Amino acid sequence: METFTTAKPFVLNKSYEIERKQSLFQLKEEINKGSIDSPILRLVEEFTKIPHCFTIQCCYGHFVHDAERDPHNLVPLDKYSNEIEKVNYRIGYLTFCIQNNADGKKLFQDFQNLAQQDAEYIQFGSADWFWERQVNSYVIQIEPERSKDTDSVWIDLDEALYVEKLKDSFFSAVFEVALRHQNPSDLNDS
Repeated sequence: METFTTAKPFVLNKSYEIERKQSLFQLKEEINKGSIDSPILRLVEEFTKIPHCFTIQCCYGHFVHDAERDPHNLVPLDKYSNEIEKVNYRIGYLTFCIQNNADGKKLFQDFQNLAQQDAEYIQFGSADWFWERQVNSYVIQIEPERSKDTDSVWIDLDEALYVEKLKDSFFSAVFEVALRHQNPSDLNDS
């Protein structure tokens, strides 16, 4: 996110329900077109079941290098470990609009807590260009802290292998957040 910032405070959004309905319709079209990265398709679908948020945009994160130039590459890096030294990592992220209510604030807190698990590589915040289109929009992303406000970064193979491994546990943790939030009454017990 080239305009990544700290998480902005919630504001009033009277049209949240209408925006959520429109977003879910658009998401269904994107799924039908095959536009969602396959490793996170089920995750994105799980978030459609949460009434206090909706996804705006997402990317699984891709590694592009001399041996694999496809910008949507999903081939594991270890296949190329003897061939490459540098990798262009294209950021993995999920962008959400979160409803300004108690359940939405719990989701916001869960994302903040997730980012604290590895602050050098996971960030939670806002992105100005999303916020300008959709208030109460937040990004959770996996990228080296030093380049958190860019969409891609060149990293050496060892760091890329670390990010690749972390990416799997990151998206698994986000999936667990989604499951927890599907039934808001369960949030009162946590």
